[in-house]
Amino acid sequence: MSTLIDQPDVLDDIDKPSVNDEGLVTVDTDQDTKEQAMSESAIARQELLAYFEPRQLTWKNLDPVVAIWMTGMHIGALAAPFFFTWEAVAVAVVLHWLTCSIGICLAYHRCLSHRSLKLKWPAKVVATFFGVIAGEGGPIRWSGTHRVHHGHSDHPGDPHSPLDGPWWSHLWWMMLKNPKRKDELLQKYYVPDLMKDKTMVFFERTFALWLWATGLTLLYVGGLPMLLWGMCVRMVFAYHSTWFVNSATHLWGYRNYETTDQSRNLWWVAILAYGEGWHNNHHAHPKLARAGHKWWELDPTWWAISFLRKIGQATDVDDRIPAESSAQA
Repeated sequence: MSTLIDQPDVLDDIDKPSVNDEGLVTVDTDQDTKEQAMSESAIARQELLAYFEPRQLTWKNLDPVVAIWMTGMHIGALAAPFFFTWEAVAVAVVLHWLTCSIGICLAYHRCLSHRSLKLKWPAKVVATFFGVIAGEGGPIRWSGTHRVHHGHSDHPGDPHSPLDGPWWSHLWWMMLKNPKRKDELLQKYYVPDLMKDKTMVFFERTFALWLWATGLTLLYVGGLPMLLWGMCVRMVFAYHSTWFVNSATHLWGYRNYETTDQSRNLWWVAILAYGEGWHNNHHAHPKLARAGHKWWELDPTWWAISFLRKIGQATDVDDRIPAESSAQA
């Protein structure tokens, strides 16, 4: 096992905001003003982190839209076997790969959240679209929340640490309301780069519309079986695959690296989540575009990235496997 690795600040290489677009820092201000701006930033970040605390989950702060949506998806998934068709199952399998691996793992996670690679048009638009119809939220809020997680993994401020309870990290944290102030702080201090991307802003604002359009299209094409399998079953499997990364891979598994959190590598989550289950590897080296660091740690999402790089749609791919990991393989 390699030596202790501190959790990196995922914002280290994000362009620092200027007074024109963020109102905090200018190059010609005096030292006192700079220190005041830094102090205001720290206070604002602490205000944001308070929104993620488990004690915030009360009936008053429960998001009814999310609760109803999640309940409906699970009921639909339970009903799906009574409306079985092979065509519907095939569509569900294909959409699961496109939305979970290409949309969430590749676009939302490795590209947008960690900037492990750059996607050219049209791959960027298409991959982000698949992330949107995965039903896990818009790309900006998703990436911002994930950056908060990496900045405070398994420490106070982590949005979904299993140290606050396995069910909290798996599901309940998503039931919190997202007030306007929370989104403003998240956008300003954690995803200022994505807020400058018109494509990401567009998808963030139209996220719900694309979900409804997907559901109606499936219903029109294949009736209730296609809706239940292509929407409900597919999304429930994708949801729990993602949630197991938040919960199970911080509880069980082995570690290639000593990190300051409890991240683990868990083979069955890696299968369910297209390589994201090699979570200790990822937390030790979050900028890497590949999650599997040993030859037997299979990473299907990395295969997709490699293909996109080969056809010229993925550039600046960070694939440098640490020497200490290779030596242990």
